[in-house]
Amino acid sequence: MWQYLVDRRELIAFQAYQHVSLVVQCVLLATVIGVGLAVLAYRSPRITGLANGVSAVGLTIPSFALLGLLLAPFGFGITPAVIAVVFYAALPVLRNAVVGLAGVDQSLVESARGIGMSRWATLRRVELPLAWPVILAGVRVSTQMVMGIAAVAAYVLGPGLGSLIFSGLSRLGGANALNATLVGTIAIVLLALVLDVVLVVVGRLTTSRGIRV
Repeated sequence: MWQYLVDRRELIAFQAYQHVSLVVQCVLLATVIGVGLAVLAYRSPRITGLANGVSAVGLTIPSFALLGLLLAPFGFGITPAVIAVVFYAALPVLRNAVVGLAGVDQSLVESARGIGMSRWATLRRVELPLAWPVILAGVRVSTQMVMGIAAVAAYVLGPGLGSLIFSGLSRLGGANALNATLVGTIAIVLLALVLDVVLVVVGRLTTSRGIRV
């Protein structure tokens, strides 16, 4: 396997970059979508229940099935891969954002409103910072989950390390087939660990000292 790595190091590095780029950009977009929907939903118990239900049901949809459904309107390529990855990444963020915002102590919110803060200022300066650790936990879960889903996106010719895995699996028994599968799998696991460490650091830097766990 070492010789396989050496011979194809540039290709593997490029595909690793594509994989991380796809995941990071999709998670960022999913975080904006998930938090935005949570802000609209968390004040209403009915809408909160609906949001949690959508998150739970959405996670039961097999990624292969969703990618297959996206082939008809979007064809092969990056578009169905991005849609699928963003969809799955948004679900844990949405759930955690709703839980985090709903769990903010209402006495703090009332105190902020009592000193003249607007509803938007209270959300931005009080509620979101207090909910941020819970939201970030959802982002970490999303990132780890979609690292694998991004690999499955190679089924629709999406970018990343999944192509190595699919290439190896399609040639099992052939030359370097096992090496391709192992290299793609191990690289995804290592990149997932690296991204998780990065998010832990981001959490330390962006969470107020008073609410750090």
